Amino acid sequence: MQKILGWAKELLIAGIIIGVVLNVVSFLKKPELKSNTIPHLELTTTTQKPISLQNYKGKPLLIHFWATWCPACKLEASNIESLSKTHQVITIAVNSGTDNEINTFIKEKGFHFDVINDNEGKLASKFSISSFPTTFIYGANKEIKFSEVGYTSTLGLKLRMWWAN
Repeated sequence: MQKILGWAKELLIAGIIIGVVLNVVSFLKKPELKSNTIPHLELTTTTQKPISLQNYKGKPLLIHFWATWCPACKLEASNIESLSKTHQVITIAVNSGTDNEINTFIKEKGFHFDVINDNEGKLASKFSISSFPTTFIYGANKEIKFSEVGYTSTLGLKLRMWWAN
C-alpha cells in the first residue's frame, strides 16, 4: 500500500510540474493582438455559410485556430466539438487543404462545428498566430478575455467561457 501511495504522490507532482510548464509555454507563445476587440471580418465556412464576426453579440465567442496536420489539434478537437454544442464557436483550419479535404476530415471525425478555411494562413497572420492550436475567447462585450496556445481541456474551455460571460 505504501508503494502505491508513493507512486500516486510522484504522479501528482509530475502532473503539477507538467501543468505549470505548459501554462508558462502558453503564456510565452501568446500572440500579441493589434486590438483587444473582435475584428470586423466577413468570412465563409467550408460549407459556404457566411459568418460575420460582428454578429456575435451578448455571449462569449471562442475563435479556435487549428490544423488537420497538428497532433495537439486533433486531440483537442473533441473538446471544441463539445463546447460548440452550448457556446458560440468558430474554428479556423490553417494550411489544411481545400474545403473538400477539411469537410472530409470533419465528417470522418464526427464533428459539427463551423470551420473557416485559412489555406494561405492570412487569418492566422492577422491574429499573429505562430503555434497551433491557438484559442481566443472574447467576452459578451466583444473584448478579448483569454488566449491559449496548446491543448486545453473541455473543462478549462468551459470555465473560461463562463468567466468571459
